Amino acid sequence: MIPLNLFDFSNRVVWVTGASGGLGKALARRFAQAGAHLALHYRAQVEPVQALQAELSELGCETLAVRGDLTDEDAAEACLQAIWERFGRLDVLVNNAGQYSHAPFLSMSVQDWDQIVQANLRSVFLCTQRFARRAAAQGLAGAVVNIASIEGLTPAFGHAHYSTAKAAVLMATRAAALELGPLGVRVNAVSPGLIWREGLEEDWPAGVESWRKAAPLGRAGQPQEVADAVLFLASDAASWISGANLVV
Repeated sequence: MIPLNLFDFSNRVVWVTGASGGLGKALARRFAQAGAHLALHYRAQVEPVQALQAELSELGCETLAVRGDLTDEDAAEACLQAIWERFGRLDVLVNNAGQYSHAPFLSMSVQDWDQIVQANLRSVFLCTQRFARRAAAQGLAGAVVNIASIEGLTPAFGHAHYSTAKAAVLMATRAAALELGPLGVRVNAVSPGLIWREGLEEDWPAGVESWRKAAPLGRAGQPQEVADAVLFLASDAASWISGANLVV
């Protein structure tokens, strides 16, 4: 018989970075449905997070909104300090915050490169390192799930900076898993393919059609389907999985 509590996150605290976006909201909803309390990070717009907090409160989920630029050391530390002061612990970190832009390699500026690499890689390093330090100091086991991308495995035209950053996230996942495993902290990654959003077909019809022809299931993924994969890797059902990348 399969234990039904493998996906029970009751009394656990989960920090979702980049919680104001579509995937971030789906991640928060799924963990709240599993019983977790949520720290919801945003960088600029608080209104989407406030609306999400109101929604999650109806599930009995206690939430905390934390703001900061997670490429900044002090901001990352301040977010974690606020979480620890509110909840006294943190069990799961989902590194979802990041940025995406399009720029051909030959015309890409150094600023373009640095902005995307820092947003998608530096933030993962800072948050994971500081979370692991605190967890180790308190003797807490923990789980980190990094949101990477299939572009970290196969580059796309005009996305050299993004593809490179996500490839580095995958190696950072493996390296962190190796060093943090003895402390009881597991580190894994999820690499989503094309994720549906409102207006996607209108904004990028050729790309969506190309994806549908190439993808085995013939469609874009839904944000909650990615959230399900993240929930699995953070759960007790994945208690002996670390350093893995799950392509979704």
